[in-house]
Amino acid sequence: MKADRLLSVLLLLQSRGKVPAAELARRLEVSVRTVYRDVEALSAAGVPVYAERGRHGGIALLPGFRTDVTGLTADEARALFVLAGPGTHAALGLDGALGSALRKVMAALPAPHRPAAEATSRRILVDPVRWMAGPGPGADLGDLHTAVFTDRRLRLRYRHAGQAEARTYTVDPYGLVAKAGVWYLVADRRGRPRLFRADRVAAVTVTDDPVRRRPGTELTDVWQVLRRQVEERPAEALVRATVRRHRLDFFLRLHGGLLTGPPTDDDPAVVELALPDPRAARALLAFGADVEVLGPEEVRADLRERAEEIVALYDGY
Repeated sequence: MKADRLLSVLLLLQSRGKVPAAELARRLEVSVRTVYRDVEALSAAGVPVYAERGRHGGIALLPGFRTDVTGLTADEARALFVLAGPGTHAALGLDGALGSALRKVMAALPAPHRPAAEATSRRILVDPVRWMAGPGPGADLGDLHTAVFTDRRLRLRYRHAGQAEARTYTVDPYGLVAKAGVWYLVADRRGRPRLFRADRVAAVTVTDDPVRRRPGTELTDVWQVLRRQVEERPAEALVRATVRRHRLDFFLRLHGGLLTGPPTDDDPAVVELALPDPRAARALLAFGADVEVLGPEEVRADLRERAEEIVALYDGY
């Protein structure tokens, strides 16, 4: 623990310059007397550190002194090289900067940690995009990325799903969030949290008005609220269906998040899905006769009508 603390003192002094002993003690959760003992230990080890007493005093390193020690443990070094897929950084124009930063970290790592960090970058890959998500429309994050850092209100031209015409909104941005390969702008509109898909933003204008965020509210706070609203949205239709056992695994990969409980052990298995809209059950037609909806009757009637349309379309071939 003392070695870690000495390294923390060294890195704090290197990044902050002169630091009062009381502040170091508070950051390291030790007494001021312990801080001075640590300074003596660093000095004895050859680190040019000194203490100035008095009202404007503090602990400091001699000007020009720097160390190559990063302070990273082996696990911390490996963690830095477990990166999300390149799309996340490329969308922000940061893929080049990320590569450069990692090269610098690698060069600064203690020699014993480098092989493990390098192996991690070759053996572990995190791809944030869901299976079979398709290419989808690209989001131009350039303007949004710039806009969220200006601390100004934004005027958006935004097209909602299923609507041809874009609408105009004035919002107070908190930041950008990447969720399963999709970028979102998180903002307040009239003091209420809103979520805007970046690939549906037609235009962004930075206004001259300062942003009006709710006091003490951060991006992570607003995102948690919005995420709960999406995940806890009440279902409008509870649909019971049977799924043939040989298709069950694939069915669960696509629709497992909608199940109200585990499927039965029968063949076919019985499942219950909580759908946001009864028409969402039409997606089950892709399974053909391997999935049968048992109820409610209005959902069965809708599926029967859709199936008859398909039969009529291909009749005569």
